[in-house]
Amino acid sequence: MRRFIKFVLNHIPRPIVQRAANWAVPVMGLAYKGRGRECPICGAHYRKFMPYGYTDAGSRENALCPSCLSLERHRLLWLWLQKHSDLFETRPRILHIAPEVCLMRRFRKLYKGCDEEYITADLESPLADLKMDIQAIPLADQSVDVIFCNHILEHVADDRLAMREMYRVMRDGGWGIMLSPVDLSLDKTFEDDSITDPEERTRIFGQYDHRRNYGRDYADRLREAGFEVEEVDYATAFSPEERLKYGLRTEIIYVARKKI
Repeated sequence: MRRFIKFVLNHIPRPIVQRAANWAVPVMGLAYKGRGRECPICGAHYRKFMPYGYTDAGSRENALCPSCLSLERHRLLWLWLQKHSDLFETRPRILHIAPEVCLMRRFRKLYKGCDEEYITADLESPLADLKMDIQAIPLADQSVDVIFCNHILEHVADDRLAMREMYRVMRDGGWGIMLSPVDLSLDKTFEDDSITDPEERTRIFGQYDHRRNYGRDYADRLREAGFEVEEVDYATAFSPEERLKYGLRTEIIYVARKKI
């Protein structure tokens, strides 16, 4: 299964994967039915989650929920949102960039009847409402309350420009979750635009379409754009048993806020 998933991620165009995964993964997931693991997003139970990863070294066991397609970071974020935000009560205007299917489904239900308050956007995804380059967001200044931008900025040519664009469209007092894979062993982000070969990018950056390896200065890049940034190691709020049950792993949640 690990080899099959790795092949699909590396060789099948992403729009095709996004469409096919909605029915193919749940079918494959029938072999994982059981107890012991629980997805906090969709409530499904499995004896374990499916593996996921672009490389042998980066492949992770107990990662992908076969029901809603959530990964560890999505489940961790969902648990944080439930406990530390008022999003579900106030329904602020959201810009969801490169929307993850597992989260998008839940938000569409939450925003039923006020669909214009939940905007999905992507450069390629056939699932998004708005075709958009994050480096030139086609929205007015201060037009959204909340932005979700998860594991996107490592793909973008000018990530600092993208951060400034998100700051521009966010209303004063707004906030966002801007997750990226961060190597905490690096003081500084490593990037080299001369590396364009997909195999070489995979070897150096861990994925064929990544442009950089973020270091501990990732939060400082967000601050340079104007945001106040809180770095939350939320996985530590759960016991080892809970982390195993929900399929969580350590990943810093970067909460970016725009001052009033």
